Amino acid sequence: MTHPASQVEFLNSPAFARLGLPFSEAVRVGNTVYLSGQLGNVAGKLELVSGGIRAEARQTMENIQTTLAAHGLTLDHVVKCTVMLADMAEWGAFNEVYTSYFRGHLPARSAFGCNGLALGGRLEVECIAVASFD
Repeated sequence: MTHPASQVEFLNSPAFARLGLPFSEAVRVGNTVYLSGQLGNVAGKLELVSGGIRAEARQTMENIQTTLAAHGLTLDHVVKCTVMLADMAEWGAFNEVYTSYFRGHLPARSAFGCNGLALGGRLEVECIAVASFD
């Protein structure tokens, strides 16, 4: 759906739309794509993977890749991430998983601790991607 007043497009893959959540999976404004925060939930379900911070971090990054791919993008297009952790003591464990997903570049990033995430998650990551530099 394109916003009538500008170059804004609200993006939702069929799998995301089936979840019935009250927000868009991503929003494209010109060449910039803003992904909604991703959790370590089982793909297509509103339940977290088991196994703690590392398992949730892997699933979160997989969910980000799936969302990007649904809209013709890859992790190579990501320029900024915001990371929310339920426990900042898990920052190192998260970083081990996170850095394994980026080859050749690391996006700009912010990370902060928070009190309470959806589904009781250990982390949430939102990203900004640039579709092209034309």
